[in-house]
Amino acid sequence: QVQLVESGGGLAQAGDSLRLACAASGRTDSMKAVAWFRQSPGKERELVAAHSKVGNSKYFPEAFYPDSVKGRFTVSRDNARNTLYLQMNSLKPEDSAVYYCAAARPAITYSTLLQEYTYWGQGTQVTVSS
Repeated sequence: QVQLVESGGGLAQAGDSLRLACAASGRTDSMKAVAWFRQSPGKERELVAAHSKVGNSKYFPEAFYPDSVKGRFTVSRDNARNTLYLQMNSLKPEDSAVYYCAAARPAITYSTLLQEYTYWGQGTQVTVSS
């Protein structure tokens, strides 16, 4: 089992930056594929960043970002602290959502698919005003 706890959300103005953190505990040593998703009212949960501990090869990258956040968001991972980060720069009002970190089961090394993520945090709210 893996437990995930997000922090770092809050209020921001357009153009500001925020950094989210996701602290993992439990059986984290075998955790390879992790990701950040977000969900706003009335919308489906969507991927904002995927990261693989064994990525950066010809088979799949270390990180993936959809076009909506590419160049503005950066995912990083501190394995010593069992913490996943999401640095969000140049925030826009449309970035407002509840942000969730997620981890896939050990057999999955990389994924951009929501259904392949088994473990989820409780979410942290990000609100960006114009």
